[in-house]
Amino acid sequence: MKFRRQKKVDNTINLTPLIDVVFLLLIFFMVSTTFTKESHLVLDLPEADGEVAEVAVEGIEILIGKNGDYSINGKQLINRQLKTLMKALQDISSGNNEMPLTITADADASHQSVVTAMDAAGKIGFVHLKITTKQPDQES
Repeated sequence: MKFRRQKKVDNTINLTPLIDVVFLLLIFFMVSTTFTKESHLVLDLPEADGEVAEVAVEGIEILIGKNGDYSINGKQLINRQLKTLMKALQDISSGNNEMPLTITADADASHQSVVTAMDAAGKIGFVHLKITTKQPDQES
């Protein structure tokens, strides 16, 4: 007897169309993506001109170091937290919010440290706030 050979059925999945679809999606996303160009602001910071004001004897001075460490009237605080700064300001001022408050920061101190000091003074209710600057060098 002569038996017919049965055809082998290919049970594999053809990946060629799948790869083509993936490449088409990749090309679509590459073409449709918008690339943003980050712009940088160029700031020209002002310099302070004017007469030097006398420092009040009864005022409070917050010194901000290069690393963001705080000192109030020469006394170093134990940490940089807002609560500690507010507590120290309350203790030194004895609740007198009318005292002049001067903030002196190192040139390399972070902006956040200065804002934290201003925030602490504002939350307590200080109204007379000064920020010290230095006179620009006179070029001759």
